Amino acid sequence: MLVDDHAVVRAGFRMLLSIDDTIEVIAEADRGEAACQLYLEKQPDVMVLDLSMPGIGGLETIRRICNREPQAKILVFSVHDERVYVDRAMTAGAKGYISKHAHPDILIAAIQAIAEDEVYVEPSLIRDNDAFSSKCLETRETDYKTLIDSLTAREFDVFLLLAKGFTAHRIADELCLGYKTVANYGTQIRSKFKVSSVAELAHIALISGVMKN
Repeated sequence: MLVDDHAVVRAGFRMLLSIDDTIEVIAEADRGEAACQLYLEKQPDVMVLDLSMPGIGGLETIRRICNREPQAKILVFSVHDERVYVDRAMTAGAKGYISKHAHPDILIAAIQAIAEDEVYVEPSLIRDNDAFSSKCLETRETDYKTLIDSLTAREFDVFLLLAKGFTAHRIADELCLGYKTVANYGTQIRSKFKVSSVAELAHIALISGVMKN
């Protein structure tokens, strides 16, 4: 599924992707609101999404879709190649990020990788440009691991299942707990990590190494 507010850009994407017989464009949207609705209707294997769009914009689109569908596979394809955009998109729940300056083959490679449950970020976007950037990334990962270590055994169980996309009802059945108890654990866990969505918990679990893709 292609999401970009420029029809000409979508047409270019569609033409590029048509050269690969493993990829089929099944839907298109020109803004986030329509993308959220179409995603639920079409259930695409991968969504290719621009960030700069009218309406709710790309980041909020990612958050809304991933809140409802934690296993959604969203690839950001944006003119923004600054690290802050990559971090925000991945934290919101995106599974990949490439810039529109990238070689066309990278788009196909990224889609195929994400379809196979991998995370794909264009290599040039994840180079640490300076010591400060590297230190910040290491610090963030260390902070998350410290927080994970501080979870009780039951909180950790709930954290992992939430990160895997389990609903509170399913977690309650899995752990033989009451639904309200699981909901309370979920609230406590999100509060500890200072996040508001399951997608963000999944991202934390991934970058901390406690859960594999």
